[in-house]
Amino acid sequence: MFAEVAKPVTLTFCILSLYAVFSAAFLAVSVDMHGKICECLIRLALAAAISLISGLIFRDAVQEPHVGSARLTATLPIQLFCWASGVMSFPGTWKGTAFSTGIPASK
Repeated sequence: MFAEVAKPVTLTFCILSLYAVFSAAFLAVSVDMHGKICECLIRLALAAAISLISGLIFRDAVQEPHVGSARLTATLPIQLFCWASGVMSFPGTWKGTAFSTGIPASK
């Protein structure tokens, strides 16, 4: 009963924490690039912790015959975190490279 209520709540927190990472990385305007990177890394670590807790709740809610074979990486929150952080890293690295070389990121 508790797991069925906790799953959507923790998944919502997982999505909101990933949105906070996206917001800090791409929507926030900042002159200090090092401060922005630190803020993004802190939010990414928080999102990873929330996803891990949510993944543990999802894994514990697996039906009886599959309990022994349930992997943490196969849960929805962990997969969501991995895909979202991977997708957000490509434009972020391009933006960071353009910033460090002095080339404008967009024309």
